[in-house]
Amino acid sequence: MGYNGYMKDFDYLGEGEVYLDGACQSLRPRPVIDVVNQYYTEHNSCGERVKYKWGKITDEKVDATREKVLKFLGLKARKYTVSFTLNTTYGINLILSQLKADEFSKIMTSEIEHNSPFLASMTFAQRTGLPREVMERNDDGSINLNDYDFTKAVVVVNCASNFDGRKLLNIGELIKTVHKAGGIVIIDAAQAMAHSADVLRGVEPDAICFSAHKLYAPSLGVIVWRDELAEKMDVGFVGGGMVDDVELESYLLSSENKEHRYTRFESGLQAWGEIIGLGEALDWLDDVPKKDWNNLKQYSAELYDFLDSSPKVHIVNLEPNPTMSFYVEGLDSHLLGGALSRENIMARTGYFCVHYYLDHVLGLPPLIRFSLGLHNRESDIEKIKKVMRKII
Repeated sequence: MGYNGYMKDFDYLGEGEVYLDGACQSLRPRPVIDVVNQYYTEHNSCGERVKYKWGKITDEKVDATREKVLKFLGLKARKYTVSFTLNTTYGINLILSQLKADEFSKIMTSEIEHNSPFLASMTFAQRTGLPREVMERNDDGSINLNDYDFTKAVVVVNCASNFDGRKLLNIGELIKTVHKAGGIVIIDAAQAMAHSADVLRGVEPDAICFSAHKLYAPSLGVIVWRDELAEKMDVGFVGGGMVDDVELESYLLSSENKEHRYTRFESGLQAWGEIIGLGEALDWLDDVPKKDWNNLKQYSAELYDFLDSSPKVHIVNLEPNPTMSFYVEGLDSHLLGGALSRENIMARTGYFCVHYYLDHVLGLPPLIRFSLGLHNRESDIEKIKKVMRKII
């Protein structure tokens, strides 16, 4: 269906409503909503299980989405497989829970991680008895690779922060260094896919986990994984849709067949309509004109400059980004969020599932986060500034 412009694609936004929580879940454009509805009303069916016409349509559209994900990331089908799951957190845990402990010497993550990889790395260490190491991140998001020993390490890190958007600028170098040392790299790409996917293209980690609902798509999780990763894993989460045959005490996994490799992480019935919606969202993003991307960059800079210019506002970001977090001196952020809500401005407050770094490392009070998206326009920025001036 493609991009139809802001007025049509987000026409359900009410007059004066300003949505600033895209880092949690982006708004869905009309074309994405329409194809999901189309699935339920025109070809509702169980993918990969039926021979009737509706099922064939569903299978074709789901297969096309897998191809679109690889194309979006610049990865080759001969090396990588796309599997669908619930969300980023589920995907990371699903991989870590099935890794063979004797293949590795430690697990490593970083201090600015969302709880998804941060907690999952803890449970991996507890389950396997392997040591866990938390790396420091530079202000620009990079890691000083010479400071760490990556020998046979499982490295789980984000490539874009969910509180200030900083990127893992040396991601390519990290992956090469870890692979040379016999380790693997799992990337949390939840915050990168919508507005910072450039940091991922051209690099080849062992797995990329992301949430489609932060990518203008329905609620869905995606694991993009290097086929060789299967050699370092034991299948321990099984069920319907994963096997070609079952005997009394044994079964034959469908993933042994390259054509159905994706089933390794796809137990049970999948969210077919949501998967198709992701495919439409990727098409929609391809059609967004450059001027709208430039507008998003401009609005981010304008809002950042406004916040940074106020002596009472303490902003965590060191540079403009569609995602920015801050607190106002003398104001409780939760109360501020409530005051903004009464003006129809929707923003997130708290620690955004980064409790360790924001609370215990930086010692910050609860914050408020503005995360912009392609639905925002100049009138939104003007309203935010007007209301913030009144409140401050």
